[in-house]
Parts: sequence; structure tokens; C-alpha cells
Amino acid sequence: MLSGRVSMLGIGLVIIMVVTTGLGTGREAGSNWAQWRGPESQGVSNERGLPSTWDEKTNIRWKAALPGRGFSQPVIWGNRIFLTTDIEGAAEPTGYRPPKRIIDGQEFVHPEWTGTDKIHTFKTLCLDRDSGKIVWEQTSYEGKVYDYRHKRGNYAAPSPVTDGRLVYTYFGSEGVYCYDFKGKLIWKQSLGNIGTVGMGVGTSPVIHENLLIILADQEFDGTNSFMIALDRKTGREVWRVKRPVQTSWSTPVIVRTPERVELVTSGNEWLIGYDPATGREYWRATGVKSHAIATPLVGHGLVIFSSGFPSKAIIAVRPGGSGNIDGTDRVVWKYNKGTAYVPSPILYGDYVYLMSDAGIMTCLEAKTGKVIYEGGRVPVATKFYGASPVAFDGKILLTSDNGETFVIKAGPTHEVLGTNIVDEPVRTSIAIAGGRLFLRGEKHLYCIGS
Repeated sequence: MLSGRVSMLGIGLVIIMVVTTGLGTGREAGSNWAQWRGPESQGVSNERGLPSTWDEKTNIRWKAALPGRGFSQPVIWGNRIFLTTDIEGAAEPTGYRPPKRIIDGQEFVHPEWTGTDKIHTFKTLCLDRDSGKIVWEQTSYEGKVYDYRHKRGNYAAPSPVTDGRLVYTYFGSEGVYCYDFKGKLIWKQSLGNIGTVGMGVGTSPVIHENLLIILADQEFDGTNSFMIALDRKTGREVWRVKRPVQTSWSTPVIVRTPERVELVTSGNEWLIGYDPATGREYWRATGVKSHAIATPLVGHGLVIFSSGFPSKAIIAVRPGGSGNIDGTDRVVWKYNKGTAYVPSPILYGDYVYLMSDAGIMTCLEAKTGKVIYEGGRVPVATKFYGASPVAFDGKILLTSDNGETFVIKAGPTHEVLGTNIVDEPVRTSIAIAGGRLFLRGEKHLYCIGS
């Protein structure tokens, strides 16, 4: 059943705060964080000397109030920070009716859908990295929205991506927008109505050479699912391919093998590797059989896919294959415990670190899937439905919905090194650039530095 349709119970829990990209082009300097999950889309920074302790009075360089709400991760290039936000306004005046979902002959209505009864203003923001001052803000879209979102989700969930000259933001059915660093709109493009079973979009745009690539998996049967590549300078469509998968919220990653470059995608029905230049399919394997939300991990010659609900699955695949690779040595190992619903796991050094919704950690050997430890706990009971972990300088940071960030020692033994907190909920992953951490709370963006 799950291979064709994600369970209705699971749909109620999809909270779109993931959002995700894979630049992988080597354009960004070490001090930039140009996309979701930063360099190579993996959540790992090579910087050292970063602060690992903070609170509202300690190591906060600045704290900037943000208009509206959003779950997009800050992306940073040089002294510029880019974010998106949704400002919910007055009641939608026309009596607009969002799309109906018919399942087994009956209309499906979720009790926690919301959003379409209001006018929304989607903004792209640019802040100064050193002061937190808003340098410019542009209204990307204002009006009614095509579809619902989950009440715990947000329409400004996909993270921007930048190449150091232009910045790109994506709002699902409400369009794709390209700005220069001064805030001038270069182009905008509509991808049409994107149906995500009323949960909202989660995938972020991906840059590859001259292309901006966006995944648009849709609804229960995947009939209208597609992936599209736009020319980065003009917004013109370069290629488009249909996708044989239902709604997903994972972002593709760019993977470089000795033989070629691949664009790798997760999915309920299929894991697929493509040629990013043309959209041609290289290989596929049976998917995670669940909500595809987590960003794939890349390292040690493997791509590691995961899901956390309704089933838990981790699948390690060796890229470079062709055709259906099920039952071949290209599928290297599998594991079926320890994963979170929304947050992605992280591959740091020789190990993959999984995290449950309660922050219970499992450590696996990346090459083999061998369990190194299980049951690593954080000091307090809390929930992790939003932020994905990041890592630097031998530490892994887990940020809870309550605004706590737990510092975990990387390696084969679980050890909690410290706990930090800000005074507001946090659903967005930390970004790292220029010796500082950038943490987006419900109302503020925090710059954390020694």
C-alpha cells in the first residue's frame, strides 16, 4: 500500500520545515553557506573556533526581528544573508476553494489543514551579516494561495540558494523568483499549481552549472510529478522530466563520482539518479516506502537515503549504476530504526548519526551500516520536528523545537558536551559562515559568535 499511497495517518504529521538543496559545484568559499545544509548540502562546516555555548546574554552578536514567519534556512554569501518569510494577512475575499482530494471515491479533508482562507505576502529578505540590519526586502508574491498547508508548517519553507551573484527563492505554486544582490528582480517563473496533499512545499532549488533545478512531486499517485531545470540567467525552461513518485519534500543532491556527475533524488516509490544536464535517468532503486523528507547523505562513495514515518528506512546506494539496481551490489546496506520524521540525519567523518523525533541518537558506520551505538539521549525530554543537525570541529549540534541546541561529541561514543537555549521556538536548521552560527527562531534571527 505504501508504495502507491502514503498512509493517511502519516499525512497528518508531515510538517514542512525541511527544505533542502545540493549545490556541489565548488563555487562557494569556505566562509559561505549558499544553500540548504550548506557546502555540498550536507550540513557540515570545516570551520574551526566556532562558539559552542550561548544563551540570550552570552555570545549573541546580534538579534534581528523578522517580519512574518518562515522555516527557510538562512543562506549566506559574503556579508549578505538571504531568507524568505510569509506574512499572513486579512481574510481571502473571494471565497476561493482549494483543490479537492478524492480517495477511494470519497473526498479527503484533513483536520489540520489551514492557510487558504487568508491573503499571504511572500517576501525575500536580505540582511547585513555583520549587523543584522535588513538591507532590502522584496514582495515576491501577494494574494491567495493555491493549496492548504499543515497548521504546523509554513509557506516560506524552501530555503533560497545563491551563486554569489544572484539569489533564487521558491514558493511552490506561487512561483520562482531571481534577484540580484541589490534586490532587483531579474526574472520570475511559474511552475503551475503544485499539489502536495495540502501539507505545503518543502523541497528547495538546486544549482548545477547554468541550471536551477526544482523537484515538484505531487499528490498520492504522482500522476503530475515532475522535475524541471530552468536557465539561471533567464528563467527559461531547459528540460523537464516526469517523475513516477508521489508527493515528496526532500531536495535532490548533486553527487560527483569518478565517472560522472549525478542528480540524486529520494522518493516513496523510487530512488533515482539523473544526469543533471539533461534530466535523463541513469538508475533507480526501490524507494523508502514512506514520506520522503530527509536530504540524502553523500560520502565514502555512497548516497544514503532515509525516512522516518510511517516506516523507518535507511538505504545506502553506490551511485554510478544503470537501469534498475535492485538486487545488485549497488545497494550496499540497509537499516530500519532510529530515524526522525522531518529532520535529516548527518554523515560526519566515518559515521552516520541518526536522530529520532525525541532526539535519541544512533551511530552507524557509514561504509557498512554497522551499529556503533544506539540510545544516545539528550538531557531533557523535548521534540525534534524541524531543524536538521549540523556539524563542525568534532561536534554535532541538535536543535529542538523549544529552541534548545544540544552539543554532541562526534565519534563512536555518545557524549553530551553542553546545552544552549534561546527564548523562542526554533524549527529551522543552523547555518554556519564566517566564524558565526545563524539560528532562525520564530520571530528573530540570531547571530552567534565569540
